Amino acid sequence: MSDLNISQKDIYSIFSERGVKFFIRIISGRIRGSVNSAKLFAIPNDDADLFDDDNDEYFLGTILTFLNDSKQKEVIDGQQRLITLLLLMRAFYETVDKNDNRIRQDIEKCIWHIGRDGEPDKTKIKIKSEVAAEDEIKEFEKIISDGKATKGNKSRYAENYRYFQRKISEFKQETPDNFSDFVRRILYNCILLPIETSKQDTALRIFTTLNDRGMELSDSDIFKAQFYKFYRDQGRQEKENFIRRWKDLEEFCNKNFHPRTGTPLDDLFMRYMYFLLAKSGTKNDTFKGLRPYYEKNGYEVLRKEETFEELVTLKNFWQDIFNRDETKFSNSILKKIFVLSYCPYSLWSYIVSLYFMGNKENLVEKKFLKFLEKVTLVFLLHAIANPGVHSVRRPFFLEFQNILHGREMTFRDTRQDKKFFREQLVNMKFSNTKPITRAMLAWWAFENSDQELPDLGMKLHIEHIYAKNRNEFEPLEETENLELLGNKSLLEERINIRAADYRFSDKRKFYLGDGKRRGTEIVELRRLAETKNDFTEYDILERNEKIFDRFIERLSENNLLK
Repeated sequence: MSDLNISQKDIYSIFSERGVKFFIRIISGRIRGSVNSAKLFAIPNDDADLFDDDNDEYFLGTILTFLNDSKQKEVIDGQQRLITLLLLMRAFYETVDKNDNRIRQDIEKCIWHIGRDGEPDKTKIKIKSEVAAEDEIKEFEKIISDGKATKGNKSRYAENYRYFQRKISEFKQETPDNFSDFVRRILYNCILLPIETSKQDTALRIFTTLNDRGMELSDSDIFKAQFYKFYRDQGRQEKENFIRRWKDLEEFCNKNFHPRTGTPLDDLFMRYMYFLLAKSGTKNDTFKGLRPYYEKNGYEVLRKEETFEELVTLKNFWQDIFNRDETKFSNSILKKIFVLSYCPYSLWSYIVSLYFMGNKENLVEKKFLKFLEKVTLVFLLHAIANPGVHSVRRPFFLEFQNILHGREMTFRDTRQDKKFFREQLVNMKFSNTKPITRAMLAWWAFENSDQELPDLGMKLHIEHIYAKNRNEFEPLEETENLELLGNKSLLEERINIRAADYRFSDKRKFYLGDGKRRGTEIVELRRLAETKNDFTEYDILERNEKIFDRFIERLSENNLLK
């Protein structure tokens, strides 16, 4: 077990310690601070005499560090707090009376290293930063050095510093007699709890245990720091190239990935992890998680140049998909992936990523199409037969080597009994709240070869063809038939809202459109509107049976039933 040191200290004691320098690789969350709350503590009820200098304390939180390979105190938690405090002290330094030597010297000891001559070296601040947002850090360092943040400085550090300057100036003007007391009480009566350990793993475990503030350090934050360290050692050009490309990764993921847990960038690492798992030959579908996987052997995989390059390649693949770049992928491929995007589990994107990474040098369209169709059917099959991500994941792990090498997936050991599955399908309640309902409707819509991709960004809702409102005054013989798949379709939000309460004779006008408004792009609904004057309970049952028959047929064609 690593050494652990915990001791409560005031701001002055933490920062003024000779030789101390906090090292920051990661900055997560927002830099924030409030002079107003500090004022309420230091000058209670606007009466400085009410403050008890010996006993009054204000707890600011923890600072969690570990001793890195360079023997520096590397900060795991409290980065924002340290930076905010340094900005606050710099603003104090600009404002305190030039004749108040004691307080100025104490602030100097907190901000800069003090030379043998007793003077501060303003090129050596108490925080060293090596993070991907290098331009912002340079701006931060210049603010600490010069004590100025111009309107041209746009970083979050400059915004906070200007805020501190404004509030401190206002406070000094309002109560000049109390200003020195205010500064001293912030330095000597505001308390932090430094937690120091000698190992990074221990620090991360402590962080996970202590952090209940909703600002959890993401896995990708940790990975970014490891990459940065690797590319920094390659030279300045490599480091700057990494910073630029990482920012591009981050922007793309934030815009396009929406995982249920973790950050968008975490999701890219998860997709890539499945490729690495397959390369390692694993068939074990139980693993501890993203961070435990990548931190093995001291983050060995993140210290390989090929890793970041492959992450960029994987990001480019998904970028081409999201942009619907038909110079890279045919309309048929894009349709298949659109249907997959409705699958109940994000696992589908990991499996597609694995296939692409394993076969990117020879991505044959016919084989890729067949792969995507089978993957879709397997997801739908197991989401009905064996709900739960573990049950859905297991069949794919057994096929990892076939997926990696572009061979046909057999799913020999996970095929379902045809008769039993048909019963499960018939008895399944396809309510609107179940992801499987939208997934089945997306699959069914694109079973029609004439169905085109909806416009990018278009929201599709679930439509009751026989409206719920209609059922109130024209009730079906069996009310539960209202919720059968046979009565549901995907439909554009703009039409679904307008057509929700109408009889089919009125819905037809919305489905087909008129001179002023576009109709639906869902081909089946247009054809129903063109060929039928009404949609009855009989039509619901007939269409429901048709959907089930086609689904069983497709499963059988792909040898997924026995």
